[in-house]
Amino acid sequence: MDGKSRKNIKPGLKVAIVLKKDQRTGNLTDGVVKDILTNSQNHPHGIKVRLESGLIGRVAEIYENDD
Repeated sequence: MDGKSRKNIKPGLKVAIVLKKDQRTGNLTDGVVKDILTNSQNHPHGIKVRLESGLIGRVAEIYENDD
């Protein structure tokens, strides 16, 4: 799924984000969404979220649930 659209992201979803410090390298950090911080419906660099671990970054990848 696309991490650039707010409608695809919900709290509790497992995602990979790019932290501010990793924007140049593109390193991804996995986690579970706690809060959605971007107000607009779309963002070209990805929707900004806070993970349950407290880390903040832009969603690069959304993992499909196995439910």
